[in-house]
Amino acid sequence: MDLQEFLDRMNSGAPITNDGDLHHFMQEITEETLRLTAQLNNQYHTQEEVCALFAQITGKPTPEGFRLFPPFYSNIGRNITVGKGVFINTGCHFLDQGGITLGDNVLLGSNVVIATVNHDFAPENRRTAWPAPVVIGNNVWIGSSVTIVPGVTIGDGAILAAGAVVTKDVPPNTMVGGNPARVIREIDPTDAPRQRPDLVQMRLDQEHQET
Repeated sequence: MDLQEFLDRMNSGAPITNDGDLHHFMQEITEETLRLTAQLNNQYHTQEEVCALFAQITGKPTPEGFRLFPPFYSNIGRNITVGKGVFINTGCHFLDQGGITLGDNVLLGSNVVIATVNHDFAPENRRTAWPAPVVIGNNVWIGSSVTIVPGVTIGDGAILAAGAVVTKDVPPNTMVGGNPARVIREIDPTDAPRQRPDLVQMRLDQEHQET
């Protein structure tokens, strides 16, 4: 089995059993990815070096404007695709057996978990895995400590509030939050993030003093 055959099989959605050539090949890739993520996470790197290591993890060129703050964790790596201008903050976990796609200008807060595989519900088959992709559209903002489960698609322009557990598809240009996440409202592009009035006034006073 070669890499393309492996990825085609993983992306087919067919179950993965705990034996055979597929499982053996997956173990080999996992070991290589663990080596690369350990190299990424255990010492300081410039962003140029970070991008080079991320390209080795994914097996794809790093797009323009990509930025990542380690540590970063993945178990396969080769089934991750990211667009231009993506930012990944510290402590994110990509469990990408089933495939993870990030569109252009996606922003990920710290400690985001994206999972793409479920285990079989039958206790006697619990070690059998069922892969399903996660697809994230363009200009999506994912807050800190969000968890996205297998098979979810996030529409363009959506915001996932910090701590959300996203179990269903998210419509474009909506804000979701909670566990399980639900639509809070549609996004008004004229809105701004909430700020404490006292801090806003402090900043304005400081700016006035500086001028």
